[in-house]
Amino acid sequence: MATEWLDGEQLDVWVRLRAVMELLPAALDSQLRRSADLTYFEYYVLAMLSEADERTLRMSALAARTNATLPRLSHVVRKMADRSLVDRSPDPEDGRSVRVHLTGTGYDVLVAAAPGHVGAVRRFVFDQLDEEQVGQLGSVADAMLERLDPEGVLTHEYRRPPA
Repeated sequence: MATEWLDGEQLDVWVRLRAVMELLPAALDSQLRRSADLTYFEYYVLAMLSEADERTLRMSALAARTNATLPRLSHVVRKMADRSLVDRSPDPEDGRSVRVHLTGTGYDVLVAAAPGHVGAVRRFVFDQLDEEQVGQLGSVADAMLERLDPEGVLTHEYRRPPA
């Protein structure tokens, strides 16, 4: 089977999209490290726990929502538990599973970090886009996510029904 190469415009768009995929997480991580002593991934873990019932998730569900491997998530959660941001405990329904709970301290850290993080998201993503471009960006993201995340695991709370 012959490779269907990207045409000139597709290659140009791909190079720019790849730059955004590299630079945006790094910029958000840098802002959170400076202002809240959190990595972008730690912030996302806290955010996912804050949205869960009783601010608690099984490690496997948290891994799915953060798109993390269990070893990576386990390492980060252990470090976060050392800082009293989360608690870990055996799942009473399945002793083989571990539950992660957002502590009051972790919630307070998340609440304190959120304004700076939202400001960075506005600054790096939305401030330079007009209303039409925001809608286009949403449509492009939805089209890509249909292939990348058809079950909506990463966007479960945020997917709006089709208009």
